[in-house]
Amino acid sequence: MIIIDDILVSEDIVEKRFVCDLTSCKGGCCVEGDAGAPLNKDELKEVKKAFKEIKGEMSAEALAEVKRVGTHTTDDDFTYVTPTVGDGICVYGYHDEQGIVKCLIEKAHREGRISFKKPITCHLFPILHTKTDEAEFLNYQPRETLCKAACTLGEKLQVPAYVFLKEPLIRKYGEGFYNALDTISKEHFNPE
Repeated sequence: MIIIDDILVSEDIVEKRFVCDLTSCKGGCCVEGDAGAPLNKDELKEVKKAFKEIKGEMSAEALAEVKRVGTHTTDDDFTYVTPTVGDGICVYGYHDEQGIVKCLIEKAHREGRISFKKPITCHLFPILHTKTDEAEFLNYQPRETLCKAACTLGEKLQVPAYVFLKEPLIRKYGEGFYNALDTISKEHFNPE
């Protein structure tokens, strides 16, 4: 375990290799799972604002589910989550021309229509964030089958998971945290 600013970081985050391979997984992380994307309490207003911007692009089924349960719902494990429909796809997901599931919230952000990028849990995946009264944990948990191609690509390109996830790690914890993790990785786990 690596400890930075009272955050316990799994060594797998610096030791394992990972690069998303959307052509292989087809954005399955927006579909697979027991619930929608976990949301932090401070993201609920952002999701509501994003919904107002993207609702015209959502499927009829997704709109009906948001009308039924709201822009977010609750789950026993994660507290707040995005609603899902059909085969488990997040209501904010859509299929692009290649059949890859992508995020309408992120699309609106990239187009400059909203400032919120997407839920941080989605941005950090396959790093899972857990916070208890005693500690905060970051664990590396790619899905065994779904993320197999991403792990293979990461190995081929020799990209540690934390390097691939630099942007969301900085978004969540700041540059100081990322730089400390990078230094620890280079000195103790991946010396050049």
